[in-house]
Amino acid sequence: VPGQNAMAVTAARRSSLGDLGFWADRTALHEAASHGRALQLKQLLEGGASVNVVTVDNITPLHEACIQAHPNCARLLLQAGAQVDVRTIHGSTPLCNACASGSLECAKMLLEYGAKVNPSLTALTASPLHEACIQGSVELVRLMIASGAKLEAFDVHFGPPLHIACAKGHLDCVKELLMAGANVNSVKFHETALHHAARVDVVDMIELLVEFGANVYASDNLGKKPADYTTPESPSHSYLQFYEKNSLSLQQLCRISVRTMLGTRASEAIGQLNLSYRIHNYLQFHHQPTIQLTQESTGVLKKRKKYF
Repeated sequence: VPGQNAMAVTAARRSSLGDLGFWADRTALHEAASHGRALQLKQLLEGGASVNVVTVDNITPLHEACIQAHPNCARLLLQAGAQVDVRTIHGSTPLCNACASGSLECAKMLLEYGAKVNPSLTALTASPLHEACIQGSVELVRLMIASGAKLEAFDVHFGPPLHIACAKGHLDCVKELLMAGANVNSVKFHETALHHAARVDVVDMIELLVEFGANVYASDNLGKKPADYTTPESPSHSYLQFYEKNSLSLQQLCRISVRTMLGTRASEAIGQLNLSYRIHNYLQFHHQPTIQLTQESTGVLKKRKKYF
């Protein structure tokens, strides 16, 4: 009977959603959360509005508050019992949204309420750490790492977080990831972070990656090295060419070996070693390198660097 079938579908839908509420179009609660109307939001909640009501895309008011970076609204929703890890139809959690919007306050609050920093990845969503790298917020990247974010979480579109941070040209985020122990030579279709840095032509980023051990000879699936993605005569091209022709110094190789051996514990462990100030700073990359690549009459590139 058509009527009975319709009732069965409704019952099954209610059961599968649990306390998320019923399927619904965008509600007044969504609108208030999206526009940061905390007073209206509070009144709606006190009036009996379902805090976990969802749209047809499974978007909750908490998603809306986080993607629009409204921490006051997010707090009201969480205090009212909003589900902290509910996922949209595309797989995004409120923490993903908070990182995508660059809202450090929302992200901290969600973590305090037990949000997962490593939700399972889908083909349509990135991890909170990926989103923070895309946004370029070094504070959020630092927070996600401190909260246990997986440095090698692999997104089908971006690869690991280091790749997307390089592709977006966010040098500070790249350094945070590398200092935390991210694999500088991780690959996606044979493409490395150094390929991305070369494309965006950020010489300081290229230098940082190389000093952490990036392979300047790595070929992508098109058979191209990082230098092949730089403009001839550019500083980035000159820098990469220099290291294709000249190996790293023993000093640099020792630093890479120490940090590779210690992995994600490197920064903490080095800080506990009884080392001289200069060696400690060198191992922790606490220096302001200055690079000068000059074309001399012989046509040979020379590299000068001052660390301390």
